[in-house]
Amino acid sequence: MNALPRSYMLDRAKQLRPWDMIVVGGGCTGLATALDASARGYRTLLVERGDFTGGTSSRSTKLIHGGVRYLRKGQVGLVYRALRERDRLATNAPHLVRSLPLVVPAYRWGERTWYGAGLKLYDALAWRRSLGRSRLLSRNKCRSHLSTLRTDRLRGGVLFHDGQFDDARLGWALIRTAATLGCVALNYAEAVGLVEARGKVRGVKVRDLVGGSEWIARGAVVVNAAGPFADTLRGMDEPHLAPSVVLSRGAHIVVSSAFLPGRTALLVPSTDDGRILFAIPWHGHVLIGTTDVPVAEPSHEPVPSAAEIDYLIDHAGRYLTRPIERADILSAWAGLRGLMASGGGEDTAALSRGHSVAVSRRGLVTVTGGKWTTCRKIAQDAVSMAADAGGLSRVQSVTARLPLHGYSTRRNLRYPWNVYGTDADHIREMEAADESLGVLMHPGLPYRLSHAAWAARSELAVRLEDVLARRTRALFLNARAAVAAAPAVAEVMARELGHDDDWVDTQVGSLRELAKRYLPG
Repeated sequence: MNALPRSYMLDRAKQLRPWDMIVVGGGCTGLATALDASARGYRTLLVERGDFTGGTSSRSTKLIHGGVRYLRKGQVGLVYRALRERDRLATNAPHLVRSLPLVVPAYRWGERTWYGAGLKLYDALAWRRSLGRSRLLSRNKCRSHLSTLRTDRLRGGVLFHDGQFDDARLGWALIRTAATLGCVALNYAEAVGLVEARGKVRGVKVRDLVGGSEWIARGAVVVNAAGPFADTLRGMDEPHLAPSVVLSRGAHIVVSSAFLPGRTALLVPSTDDGRILFAIPWHGHVLIGTTDVPVAEPSHEPVPSAAEIDYLIDHAGRYLTRPIERADILSAWAGLRGLMASGGGEDTAALSRGHSVAVSRRGLVTVTGGKWTTCRKIAQDAVSMAADAGGLSRVQSVTARLPLHGYSTRRNLRYPWNVYGTDADHIREMEAADESLGVLMHPGLPYRLSHAAWAARSELAVRLEDVLARRTRALFLNARAAVAAAPAVAEVMARELGHDDDWVDTQVGSLRELAKRYLPG
C-alpha cells in the first residue's frame, strides 16, 4: 500500500459500522493510542481537527530522552521508565531515532564532579539500554567537541548521550503503521459533538473540514487524546468539571549551523527560570530552546513572545562565542504543553511530565500529560483502560516490539537523516521517472520536490502547510526559504491532487501569512 490519498481514508471513515475504539486527537498520544488499539485487533478510527502532529507534537525539542533533570527532584522511577521507552523507540524506529552526544559545561568549582555523578546515575538507570557512556571532559576536550563554546572560566564538562529524532516524521510512522494494521486515520476531521446511547458516550459527530460533510461515527468507547484541547472535549461530556490540563508554552529558535558546528549538542542544566537550555544540531541547522511560560487558553498556532526570543538569544549568548542577533534567526516557533493539573501553582516547570488516564461517569476516556518519549506506554495504559470501559475483549499490547513504518538500519548518504526509511526507495523511483522532482525545493533546505509529490500521493498531505511544516520541516528550519519554495511545491502538489492554479495561489498566500508567525519582528 504505497499510495494513500485522503479520499481513501475519508470513504472508510464514513462507513456505517460501529468501531471498537474512536480516538480524538492526532498528536503523539492519539497516534500512539490508535496504533496500540489497531495492533491489538480493535477496529479503530482516529480523527484530528487539523493535520497530524499539527500542534505541540511537531514543536518539541527533538529529543527522545529520560529526563535527566528529574533526577535532581528524586523522580528516579520516572527517569527509569522513560529510558526504557527511549530504548524501545530506538529499536522500533532506528531510521528516526539516533544517539546524540551532548556536552554539559562546568563554569564553577565542583560542577563537573556534580554533573558527572548525576550522569553516571543516568547511565546506571539505562544500563544495557545506554546510547553511550558519559565521561568527564577537560577544558580543551570541551572545546574540541564544541568549537564555539565560550571558555572564559570554563573548568571542563561532561559528555553524555541521549536520543534525537524528528517528531513529525515519527508521527507519520505511527500513522502508517496503524493504517497497515487496519486503522482509519483522518486529518482535518473535527469531533464537534459526542454521541450518547443508554447514558454512555458511544461515538462522536464528525465534521470534514475539507469537504464540509458531517456524519456520526459510533463506537464502543471514545478516547479523548486532544492534548492541550482535552478539556474542550471533556466539557461536552461533563461541563462543570475542573480543568484537567495546565498549559505551558515552550519557544524555540533556529539558526545557522555556523553558531554550533558539528554533531554535538550543548546542554545548560539550569537557567534563570530553572529550565534546561539546549542548543542542538538538527537537519543541518541549530535548534535553541526552550522556555516555560504559563498560558491561560490553548491556541492552534502559538507564537513565541518577544521576551521569550530575547531570553533564548541572551542565554545562548552566555555560552556561544558568536552572539546571535534577531536577523540571524531563520525560524522561531512555540508549542503548548498540556501538563497534568496537579500542584505546582503557576510554576509550570515544576509540574510533572507524567501522564494520567481517567474514565468519566459516562465512559469517556481522557488522557492528559506525557511526552513523545513515553507515548507508547501512555497509549498502552489508555487502550487497556478504554477496552475495559467499552466492554471489549482484553488483548495484550504488542507495541513494545513493533517495528514502525519505514524501519531501516541503512544509512542513506543522500538524505543522512534517512527519516523516510524504506520509502526513500520509492522517492528515488519518482525522481528517476521525472527528473524535475529531483530538484531541491530551495538551496537553503535539505528537501527535494520529490518529497512534496510523495507527501501528496502517499502521506495524506492536503495543504501546502502540511508538506512544508510537517512532511518536511522546511518552515521550522528556515521560514524565508519555505516561502520561496512555496510556489514550486504547491504546483507539484496540485498535479498530484488534481487542483487548479487558483488552489496554488490560495495555498501560497496562506503559507506566506503563516510564515510571518515564524519570523521574529
